[in-house]
Amino acid sequence: MTTPPRHPLVWVPSLYLAMGLPNVMVGVVAAILYKNLGVANEDIALYTSQMYLPWVLKPLWAPLLEAYRSKRFWVISMEFTMAAALALVALCLPLEGFFKLSLAFFWLVGFASATQDTCADGVFMTTVSKTDQARYSGLQGMCWNMGAVIASGLLVSLTGYLHNHLGLNWVQCWVIVVSLAAGAMALFGLYHLRVLPPGAPSTLQGQGLAVGLRATAEAWVTFFQKPQIWMMLAVIFFYRFGEGFIEKFGPLFLLDGREAGGLGLDNESLGHINGTVGTLTFIAGAFLGGFFVARRTLPRSFFTLALVLNVPHLTYFYLAQSMPTDTTTIALIVAIEKFGFGMGSVGHMLYMMQQIAPGPFRMAHYAMATGVMALTKWGTGSVSGLLWTVVDHHYVSFFGWVLVFSIPPVVLAWLAPFPQDHAQAPEHAGEAAVVGGH
Repeated sequence: MTTPPRHPLVWVPSLYLAMGLPNVMVGVVAAILYKNLGVANEDIALYTSQMYLPWVLKPLWAPLLEAYRSKRFWVISMEFTMAAALALVALCLPLEGFFKLSLAFFWLVGFASATQDTCADGVFMTTVSKTDQARYSGLQGMCWNMGAVIASGLLVSLTGYLHNHLGLNWVQCWVIVVSLAAGAMALFGLYHLRVLPPGAPSTLQGQGLAVGLRATAEAWVTFFQKPQIWMMLAVIFFYRFGEGFIEKFGPLFLLDGREAGGLGLDNESLGHINGTVGTLTFIAGAFLGGFFVARRTLPRSFFTLALVLNVPHLTYFYLAQSMPTDTTTIALIVAIEKFGFGMGSVGHMLYMMQQIAPGPFRMAHYAMATGVMALTKWGTGSVSGLLWTVVDHHYVSFFGWVLVFSIPPVVLAWLAPFPQDHAQAPEHAGEAAVVGGH
């Protein structure tokens, strides 16, 4: 007797929570961890940025996953892999060579998370009807971002509480918190063993490596045959260029002492401001951006959304100059930047969906486009440490350069081509809140 499929509400929230939490652990929380443990800003920026490489490279192996086992198998396998890798991070933190060892295990978390992203979206898109996909799109995005709130808000704040109120040193604090994250990923894996559907099998499944490689090659060839593809890739690459520097150095600026030009926040305050308040305003901005595009269509909205994303970078330049001491003021200013990022990122994601992805290899081409987006994060993060050294560890100068780097995205958004038919643009606008976070 066949077991009836479980209702999406049973597994969609947990699936996207399990996607958001490790993504932010690698992208944001790892940098805060290393800051607390005394690693230099330039080393944090350079080495943690390499954790974005799996998202850059995932289009190389993503099509091959279709040829072996089910999407459910890969999702659950990667969740247990992340649980084990995070546990190993916690174990190596007390060791003398913790930096290199933990980086290796964090990179493994990144690889597993990037693979999980691909297969989890595949489960959702091949299990849930198109009508219900629209119905649950907001829930997807909300749960992904709640995973981000847990990682960059709750867990970071918990380290501050353990340090400030229980007197634990930073190593002990982070061993506890990273172990909790590992336990959470293991629980997600156990839960999904019971409730996660397999997803529809691919036409490649069971046909072997050779067929998978041929399909991968065809997907890549047709991708670069799209009209005006190079200009569209330039738009995608530069759209969040300035934001890439903010994402890496923003938390470090908030944590650095005032003698070093930072605002001197502790982990509790950082978790509340950058994690909880920042993520919630990001979600609000993403939903507003989706409604904005739905009313105006993407071609008419794109330049405005690029401005909304890039102009708020002025907030960090202002913070570095004014050096406010009031936590509420800092939270408000950071929230403005995060709101602009959330609203503006909608244009970024919908441009990839509507202008680059359409065609016979829609999923593969969307993965390739998001790989270019990840390439931006990797590139800006990698050079941000060099810029930090060039400006002689001066935050006002650093964020001044970020404003300069925010000009090309706006110019390219004005010149962006829209080769696809725009008649269906409002249909996809509801997806903005989903993809705004990841």
